[in-house]
Amino acid sequence: MLPLSPHHPAPLARPAPGLPRNLLLGPLIALLLALIASIGPVRAQDGSGTLLLRFEGGAPVEAPRLRADAAITVSGPTARATITQVFRNTTSAWVEGTYLFPLPEDAAVDTMKLVVGDRVILAEIREREAARRVYEAARQEGKAAALTEQQRPNLFTNAVANIGPGETVLVQLEYQQPVRQSGGTASLRLPTVAAPRYSPAPPAVTSAAAGAGAADPVPDREKIEAPVLDPARHAPVNPLSLSIDLRAGFALGAVRSATHAIRIEEVSESERRITLADGATAADRDFELTWSAAPGTDPSAGPAVGLFRERVAGAETVLALVTPPEGAAPAVALPRDVVFVIDNSGSMGGASIRQAKASLLIGLDRLRPGDRFNVIRFDHSFDTLFPDVVPADESHLARAKRFVAGLEASGGTEMLAPLRAALADATPEDTARLRQIVFLTDGAIGNEAQIFSAIAAERGRSRLFMVGIGSAPNGYLMSHAAELGRGSFTQIDTPDQVSERMRALLTKLESPAVTELTAVFSENGVDVTPTRLPDLYRGEPLTLSARMRTARGTLTLTGRIGAHPWKAVLSLDTAQPGTGIGKLWARAKIAEAETARLTGRLPAEAADAAILRLALDHGLTTRLTSLVAVDATPRRPEGARLARTDLPLNLPAGWDFARVFGEGDTPLPPPPRQRRAEAPALQIAAARAVPLPQTATDFEIRAWLGGLLLALGLLLARRRRVAA
Repeated sequence: MLPLSPHHPAPLARPAPGLPRNLLLGPLIALLLALIASIGPVRAQDGSGTLLLRFEGGAPVEAPRLRADAAITVSGPTARATITQVFRNTTSAWVEGTYLFPLPEDAAVDTMKLVVGDRVILAEIREREAARRVYEAARQEGKAAALTEQQRPNLFTNAVANIGPGETVLVQLEYQQPVRQSGGTASLRLPTVAAPRYSPAPPAVTSAAAGAGAADPVPDREKIEAPVLDPARHAPVNPLSLSIDLRAGFALGAVRSATHAIRIEEVSESERRITLADGATAADRDFELTWSAAPGTDPSAGPAVGLFRERVAGAETVLALVTPPEGAAPAVALPRDVVFVIDNSGSMGGASIRQAKASLLIGLDRLRPGDRFNVIRFDHSFDTLFPDVVPADESHLARAKRFVAGLEASGGTEMLAPLRAALADATPEDTARLRQIVFLTDGAIGNEAQIFSAIAAERGRSRLFMVGIGSAPNGYLMSHAAELGRGSFTQIDTPDQVSERMRALLTKLESPAVTELTAVFSENGVDVTPTRLPDLYRGEPLTLSARMRTARGTLTLTGRIGAHPWKAVLSLDTAQPGTGIGKLWARAKIAEAETARLTGRLPAEAADAAILRLALDHGLTTRLTSLVAVDATPRRPEGARLARTDLPLNLPAGWDFARVFGEGDTPLPPPPRQRRAEAPALQIAAARAVPLPQTATDFEIRAWLGGLLLALGLLLARRRRVAA
């Protein structure tokens, strides 16, 4: 007899003469019930888009509904944000929901509140493991509890336990964030969706020399994964509303958002109130707001300087923003060796790969006589167009443009090997030419630590410029890689930004403004960050923060513009009052300690001790600390079961679901390439391990079940006719 399967159902056997038909009906009904129970995540059939998820040891339940509200106040160089996440349990079960969400990579998360009915529970900052133990104990005891953990500086999880049947609970997070300045424009970003990340597979081979397996490049891969909805099968979830009070501190000119339609209310010459024009919107892309000074209010000469101060806990923190004067570019530009690296992995499918290709073509067109270049493309393998950099002449440029035009997005995102190929420098002692790397990617990877270590160890004289592509790039990877590479980070959200932002970036590359920067305070006992200053490029300010007993004396900046020395002396007495500067200093110090740990400049134990001390002193969520809130009174009745679900996320806008995850259960086949990363099939399978809840029907299983039910009905009807 053929085995039972959805594709090859066994024929229904006729009962033997004299055999009671009930003996056949019983096994059929049992089989039917077993099959119904075995279907994976159950999809709702009511047309509402309700998502049902299985939980451990019980029947499927509806995932909690989630909506969020962001309220942000910009005060000069800093912003204070309050993010309210509303979890609503529409079922009759007790539910625990876990939600993966992004925040700005430089956010100093310091406050969390849990609101249950009329009760407001303020979270405490604790060491990560201690906070987890407190949360787990509260969950077991049936108490309302919430836990906020950092998985990456820009990626967090909220776990909310014991949401009662029909109940709504709120988790409110607050953070401090610096305002970014570039080219006379200020900007603020709010990421709204955690994009799926590619995590290289764990090493499959044990090193005989080391006697142990190599380290997993993404040891916490399960913590940065979440269910992702196929937009072709499911309407967007997790709606977001947003309001911004913009208090610029100067007369405002243009205020824009390239990512969302906004409504702008003029409060005063220097203040605006911004809301989303369409109300709540799907959380599927970063929100960006930009603003600039009114015409005629910019400084006409000399470096643009912003100095701010804040006194907290008996000490003062100073924030300095210094932009070199417009005429700071050297008179004679050095010839350049430029290596363009383009990501054509699956996550770049759709609009992203078109933006990346257009950006690279603009970069090729801006090369000057005397420049040399190369192009590297990568997915789970990589190709280098030329063996080494070649002259930017007509024939080489034409070949490069044909190469770029033929690129398509597919496969995994193995970034380490092409990065090392780009950093490899055949003439490291050549100071007569600038060596620059322009790296175009969405950064959707989980092995950031490997990337940072490689940049720190192999950068040499190269300067790394990261270009973030698409609606939800990995800002942590982009900004930190650019910082380690002593370059800059440019974000391109939409196709209409490609020309403007690439030309602005390429102008910076053609004329670095100030190099060999140093900062010296006249007073002693100053704790400053960053300790290693980056190069400055046209329109890019130096951002420096320092903590001292009293903000007095001077800050002297020195460097070189081409072959000429440059110097700026700032009087700290002129610093204006600021808000949240102390938090931002502590957050920057934590980031610096993390960098020192990853790059080996500081032993892991010493770095962790410094991070933990700063985090506990300033109440910040970090890799080592978490925020936990627990209600004192047990709520879930004894014996009542708790459903545990991971809340689903939208696919970032513009992404191609099939190119990221493949079709059905078949991995995407690797395209033919000259060189491949190790075990690409295994790596792609690991990348596709993210669960993909959908609301479409399980057609084949349900069709077979329908046939079985039909056969069962016919059998019952025949039995009745025989009995009659």
